[in-house]
Amino acid sequence: MRRKQGTLLPIELSILESGLELHGSQVTEFYGFLIAKHLAEREGARKLTAYGTLYKALSRMEAQGLLSSRWEDPVNAATSGRPRRRLYQVTPAGQGALLAARSHAGQAATSHHQELATS
Repeated sequence: MRRKQGTLLPIELSILESGLELHGSQVTEFYGFLIAKHLAEREGARKLTAYGTLYKALSRMEAQGLLSSRWEDPVNAATSGRPRRRLYQVTPAGQGALLAARSHAGQAATSHHQELATS
């Protein structure tokens, strides 16, 4: 079953929210392990999101224009003694999609409460 155009999956909402929270704390770009760790802390999860699930979501979101990415400088990675990281940022389109999803969720909750009040 295909999802409706513009609909975000729960993991995509979480990635956008976490990416913006990290940006608010002076982290302008995030990488897979950092976002997975942040998601686990933010959502009180006992374990990290499966990496296959996370990286598929990041790739899909980049293809949709919700995220942008670049490879970090190989010298920085070599200096730190680790592989290069793919660095992501939430785009203005990603911010807009998150606001729209929050607005839609708020409207749905309001409608539900109104239905309960009139029944």
